[in-house]
Amino acid sequence: MVDVSVVYDQIAPRRYPFPREDVFIAALPGLREPIREAAKWGEEFALCAVKLDSPVANPGKIMGAPVNYEDHAVEGRKDPGIASGRQIPSIGDWGMFLKAGSSLVGFGGEISLRFADRRNDHELELGVVIADTCTQVSRSDAMKHVAGYCIALDMTLRGTEFQCFRKSIDSYSVLGPWLVTADEIENPGALDLELKVNGVVRQKSNTRHLIYDVPRLIEFASSFYTLNAGDVIMTGTPAGVGPVKPGDRLDMCIEKVGSGTIWIAPNYASADHVAE
Repeated sequence: MVDVSVVYDQIAPRRYPFPREDVFIAALPGLREPIREAAKWGEEFALCAVKLDSPVANPGKIMGAPVNYEDHAVEGRKDPGIASGRQIPSIGDWGMFLKAGSSLVGFGGEISLRFADRRNDHELELGVVIADTCTQVSRSDAMKHVAGYCIALDMTLRGTEFQCFRKSIDSYSVLGPWLVTADEIENPGALDLELKVNGVVRQKSNTRHLIYDVPRLIEFASSFYTLNAGDVIMTGTPAGVGPVKPGDRLDMCIEKVGSGTIWIAPNYASADHVAE
């Protein structure tokens, strides 16, 4: 890795009220050449010597795409631990959901499970980072608004609460290990992805099996929301989701994006609360 953080000085300072965007992602088009120049003389570090935070520090929205692989919809209908008594419809019926920004960690962090008496599942997904402010985007124009791609892990507490509640626990949104800019991936609809838990393959698929592909997801999300630079779309997970426990190791890989490892913290986080 090479330190190119000197380019941050080129990002215009902002004053309150701050914009609803990640200012680095918004500035990225103008920073690409300065980054290339800084990489020629920046200090080098071994990858193992640095902590990988989320490559998007301040996403205004983290959007999830439920039941966006048919094989996951099938396993959800068969497994009562996934469905929690609900019918599993299509993504078009359910729409998308939002995850709290406070749930975000990078691959240099760890996942801290809550509620030891309940099932906590892994869900590997391709993460899409939005490049600029846009709304009511057509499918044909959607890819113009992509800044890049990451591995995304949508951790999920199973239960009857709304998805936005169960999936927004601290550390339940993992993004990284880095951002691969959109020009590096010609077709995000043909990428192999795989997740292992303690060395055992749990999820293995390809983004060609997405029900709503990346352009359709951008079109769909932007028909309801204005999207801003740094917003993240988690595109959905294939079959193979399953429970994890404290101390587990999760290894993930997405073709052309990269690979990364994150650990489940060795103990459950305190879930003490007062019912009112």
